Amino acid sequence: MTKIIIAIDGHSSCGKSSTAKGAAAKLGYTYIDTGAMYRAVTLYFHQKHISLTNESKVLKALDDINIEFRTDKNGKSLTVLNGVTVEDEIRKLYIANKVSQVSALGAVRKEMVAQQRKMGQKKGVVMDGRDIGSVVFPDAELKIFMTADPDIRAQRRQAELMAKGDLMSFEEVLENLKKRDHIDSTRKESPLIQVPDAQVIDTSDMTLEEQIEMVCIMAENEVKKLASAA
Repeated sequence: MTKIIIAIDGHSSCGKSSTAKGAAAKLGYTYIDTGAMYRAVTLYFHQKHISLTNESKVLKALDDINIEFRTDKNGKSLTVLNGVTVEDEIRKLYIANKVSQVSALGAVRKEMVAQQRKMGQKKGVVMDGRDIGSVVFPDAELKIFMTADPDIRAQRRQAELMAKGDLMSFEEVLENLKKRDHIDSTRKESPLIQVPDAQVIDTSDMTLEEQIEMVCIMAENEVKKLASAA
């Protein structure tokens, strides 16, 4: 059966990763969490005290980073950094506060994009991030741009953090999201943009199940188009 590349871009906490995971599982595709890759790099830089302004140290650190994805016995995707599972650590707020600055570095983006393109060579992948449709896979058969009201995104993010034991005020979480939005949208390297051929999904009033179902329908429609054109 024909398989395609599904590129999902959008702001943080609008449901990209959860939707991408769910759609991949339903379609029998591979899910690649690009955000987790940048978070893992951020964690490594933090652990090794890498200055973001020291280009030679950044390049050396990137050479020492190996990122993989594994699945646990419950089917949950785990991010593995140099052989160590870091899934929980990279979701903490101190990483969220630094990841936009790290991912704005040209050297970091170049290395991660190269790895992401390699992962998607055989198609049948769902990948989410900030520059998937614009930079990583500009020829993806299905491009989606997800968005949601900032207050709703902040509520969702706060609930995620609380579930993990991180107690943050709504104002702090909202400020973090706004800061990340600004950095992601204005950075020099691969800024977050909505490409002209992306289909927009506003998740403000949608359940996760509805988001997954919409992406699957869009994917099936693209596959049908390819089949009829063949």
